[in-house]
Amino acid sequence: MNRRDILNGPVLGAAGGALLAGGLIGEARAQGGDVRAQLAGASLIEEIKRRGSFRVGLSTFVPWAMRNRAGELVGFEVDVATRLAADMNARLELVPTAWDGIIPALLAGRFDAIIGGMSVTIARNLTVNFSDPYNITGIGIFANRRLASGWTTLDQFNRPDVTIVARRGTPAAATVGQRMPRATLRQFDEEAPALQEVVNGRAHAMVGSIPLPAHSVRRFPDVLFLPFAEPYQKAFSAFAVRKSDLDALNLFNNWIRLRQITDSFLEERRAFWFDGLDWEDQIQR
Repeated sequence: MNRRDILNGPVLGAAGGALLAGGLIGEARAQGGDVRAQLAGASLIEEIKRRGSFRVGLSTFVPWAMRNRAGELVGFEVDVATRLAADMNARLELVPTAWDGIIPALLAGRFDAIIGGMSVTIARNLTVNFSDPYNITGIGIFANRRLASGWTTLDQFNRPDVTIVARRGTPAAATVGQRMPRATLRQFDEEAPALQEVVNGRAHAMVGSIPLPAHSVRRFPDVLFLPFAEPYQKAFSAFAVRKSDLDALNLFNNWIRLRQITDSFLEERRAFWFDGLDWEDQIQR
């Protein structure tokens, strides 16, 4: 006797079919409960709660993250990560990582999220998920007064005899090929040596994320200048998480909204680190 005979035949009839169907539904519900339990068990947020710590990957960019005189990491991103970890009731673990390897390190599980002034790009979004923006920024340029005197447009930098420097792997470096393709681009692993090339007159200009251009001109006003005050390309920063960490993305999005709507934490921290240099005497040289 096959299954159809059992369901439709005289042995069980309608009542038997209902009982068997009910058993199948109950089994499916049980399996669904197991799936939900497995998903909850694999949740990054649940893992952070079990571990008791929140691991954040970042790289050193002034004023996003940098070392103070005591060797501690400080900066806008450090303040953001510290407040988020406190609101999650978790211990913060900062994991300094080279910028050009920070996304592979996230995917390898070295840390839970990138909070490092990372601008959202489509290329990056193919590999990681991004939170809502928590900081609006952009890309600007500053130049050597002697080498680029009187230049006020990108076209004037778009020449083969012009050298522009940038930090390797950044959106700023990518814009040189897009906006000034005829110029010679030299890339550095850190900002400091790239900046020094412009200060020493070995490069005409440097491109970088806001507020690097304005801060650099404030530090070397006799040597550097801003060809134009506004960024030539707008950008926004977001947290980056692995593709599977949707519950973490939900928490981060809501945290950003709360900090933007219910208090002025993000605005105040941005103003402190971006709009002035009162913190500069605390930083390692």
